[in-house]
Amino acid sequence: MNDLINKWYRNHALVYKVLLFLSTTFLIVYLFPKSGKFRYDFDKGKPWQSESLLAPFDFAIKKSSDEIEQERIESSERSAVYFDINTSVKLNVINSYSEKFESSFTDSVINNNINLFQVGKTAINTIYEFGVLDEDYEYSTNTNIILLDDKTQYGETQFSNLTKLDGFRSILENELNINGLSQFEATLVSVFFDVIKPNLKLNVSLTQNALEEKLETISSVRGRIEKGTLIISKGEIVEGNKYDVLKSLETEYESQVWNESNYNLIIFAYSLLVSLALLMLLLFLRKYRMEVFLDNTKVTFIFFNILLMILLTTLVINYNSIYVYVVPLCILPLVLKAFFDARLGLFAHVLTVLLLGFIVPNSYEYMFLQIIAGIVTILTVSELYKRANLFISVGQITLIYIIAYFAFFVIQEGDISNLDPSTFGLFVLCGLATLFVQPLIYIYEKLFGLVSDVSLLELSDTNTKLLKELSNKAPGTFHHSLNVANLAEASANEIGANAMLIRVGALYHDIGKMKNPTYFTENQATGINPHDELSPRESAKIIIDHTLDGIEIAKKYNLPDRVIDFIRTHHGTSMVYYFYRKEKDLNEDTNQNDFRYPGPQPYSKETAILMMCDSVEAASKSLKEPTTTKIDKFVETIIDKQMEDGQFLNANITFKEIQSIKKVLKTKLANIFHLRIEYPE
Repeated sequence: MNDLINKWYRNHALVYKVLLFLSTTFLIVYLFPKSGKFRYDFDKGKPWQSESLLAPFDFAIKKSSDEIEQERIESSERSAVYFDINTSVKLNVINSYSEKFESSFTDSVINNNINLFQVGKTAINTIYEFGVLDEDYEYSTNTNIILLDDKTQYGETQFSNLTKLDGFRSILENELNINGLSQFEATLVSVFFDVIKPNLKLNVSLTQNALEEKLETISSVRGRIEKGTLIISKGEIVEGNKYDVLKSLETEYESQVWNESNYNLIIFAYSLLVSLALLMLLLFLRKYRMEVFLDNTKVTFIFFNILLMILLTTLVINYNSIYVYVVPLCILPLVLKAFFDARLGLFAHVLTVLLLGFIVPNSYEYMFLQIIAGIVTILTVSELYKRANLFISVGQITLIYIIAYFAFFVIQEGDISNLDPSTFGLFVLCGLATLFVQPLIYIYEKLFGLVSDVSLLELSDTNTKLLKELSNKAPGTFHHSLNVANLAEASANEIGANAMLIRVGALYHDIGKMKNPTYFTENQATGINPHDELSPRESAKIIIDHTLDGIEIAKKYNLPDRVIDFIRTHHGTSMVYYFYRKEKDLNEDTNQNDFRYPGPQPYSKETAILMMCDSVEAASKSLKEPTTTKIDKFVETIIDKQMEDGQFLNANITFKEIQSIKKVLKTKLANIFHLRIEYPE
């Protein structure tokens, strides 16, 4: 049982990576479409580039959405509309008209115009020939109208024959004009306003049922293609019916209801491809970024960002694929470059774009644009902590998007007359969204405990609480740290290392000396050396412990792990040789390991540079009457000794880079000591 527990403990990091790999694969596959994908790309009006295509199975030719919508409109216009008619209204209206007519006209008018009453009655009969509507309805004039009297068909006509509630006026005026009684129009119209009542009311349920029956008869297809039928030959122009057939075949591939065996097969195939992509990322980390591979938090962070980009893109495509370019995919290489390096950022970005090629429309165009944009992001964005740099880079990325999209459009369409300028607005929105990378980096720093150049810039401020405390308690050490920072930064710039990171590491590498500042020569202003009262072994322990004390202080002040690494490694496993020799004189059997720093040795270019600069700067104080020759020999001796001790074996640094660092240190020390070139006599 104990062996099993020990084995689990030794391999828990690897087990975690396997679980992370499987869960990320599962989530990405879950987001992918679970259907077949049409293997051919084609554009309307362009030649068919692939081999002649035969129908792989029977399928129907689907109508376009515009065709179906037009048929729905036509069916709606042809569908019958049902109105309930109240036949008793007409009789009541005539009775009311008789009473109102007698009270509205004098006897002399009635006697002298005997036909006036009859003209009004004729108008009423005309108005109610088909009926009066209770409100205005929006139907076309030739819509078929069915009148129902107590659910029994009373009559059938067209909508144009029905009278609107205020439409009686024109009928009445026409009757009066015909009979030469126009002078009574105003009074008779007033009478009609009082007596005319609607007798038609829309029967909503019957009308709706009739419309639904009509719409149900609309077919979404027009004809079928039999298996083995030639659909299109190589070189033929994709247009007209051939385009419709190809779109129908593409839709059939992407919307088929797959049986269980096909579904599982598709899932398995997607899983294989996604697994391969993620496996390539892990192998890249293991071969070229071992420090990242060994840190499960960093691996989780990379996988999380890839999954986040795929999730955002999937959500946008499900909403409306036209907005796919609004997703700020270039945030991915920006974030990874900020926390790691450009090469890892570009590698992860390309893999993510390849995965998204499964789900985006016009996949080749999409992948080309996004990969080019990712390369531009890596090439242009430097020193992300400078706000102007980010704005300039985002502008360049947006411009590249627009240029590349314009080129693709011209290739596909042959002209620019149909180019929609609003599409360029999507790229502008994408650029604006990319600016969100700054607050996102801050959020990631808090969530994952990572450190970016923005945080490093804040830590490099000598007015921070910890550096102020160092300058107060150990002013000599603080001054030494500043000198080392300048040397290390210049060396890092010379070989292309992270200058900002190494400067911060140099500023904090000796903070452990604050615990016993007077035991270090740079802080012994009075000339009194407390080591004179200690044994060599005790003195060596105090000197060695400043790295452990520094780690403790750094954790107390929440310094990032990348900065603490400099405190751990700036002496590597070197020996406190002065006190070892003193102890050796007293005890011949002295063990060297008791006088060595606990390490570890430097394991990056930056930590290796700091070890060189720290040793050279500290030892340079002992130079008497320095000359260029002395300085050159001095630098060579110190760094060669470190190389002989194997201090740089784990650091990713070359002999050529070490030679470049030596050259920088020689020049800088010569400037510090204000030396002039030694001319031959």
